[in-house]
Formats: sequence, structure tokens, C-alpha cells
Amino acid sequence: MAYVLIFTCFAVLAVASLLAARVGYRGQACNRAIGYDVPAAVKRDPALERQANQLLAFWCTGAALLSLAALVPIGSVLLSGGGRSVSPWGLMAFAVYGLAVVAVVAYPFEKIKRLSGD
Repeated sequence: MAYVLIFTCFAVLAVASLLAARVGYRGQACNRAIGYDVPAAVKRDPALERQANQLLAFWCTGAALLSLAALVPIGSVLLSGGGRSVSPWGLMAFAVYGLAVVAVVAYPFEKIKRLSGD
């Protein structure tokens, strides 16, 4: 059951990251209707807006790829039908890896908030 939960968490993280990256690729990082909080200075300056879109697209795509990479070993454990398992140290490694992926996703949003001050 724990493996299904881990697989689901990484799958949801991958989908959410891809959706955020899609916003960046479409150039809508400063669109308030989508729900991102962007400083007014970034909205006014086309260069800062372009940089915000690039940050969002690049980092969220990377986070999605990292999330998908975690699905491979967990998926192999799930598909083994109970013949394989992950040690407690392996589960802790997945937890730390998940925190790292979340940090990668959060980075562009924090960087965008500080773009106007650079």
C-alpha cells in the first residue's frame, strides 16, 4: 500500500510540474487568472516577463522529469507482485528525493517574486 502511495505522489507531482511548465511555455506566467502571484514590476517589463516564463518552463520541466524518473523503480516494485520490496533506507531516500523535487518546483516561483529587485 505504501508503494502505491509513493507512486501516486510522484505521478501527481509530475503532472502538476508539467502543467506549470506548460504555463511558462505558453508565456502566461504573469496571468493573474491562472493564479500565480507576480510582482507588478515583472508584469510591466516585457524582459522580466519573458524571464519569468523561461524560469517557469525550464525548472518545472526539470522537476517533472525528476518525478517521472522516480516512477521507474517504484513501478518495478509494484509490478513485481510482491516479489520485491524497498528497504527502510530506500524509503527514506525516496522521501529526500521527493523533497528535492519539490524544492526544484518551488525555485522558479520564489525567483519570480524577486525578479523586480534584481
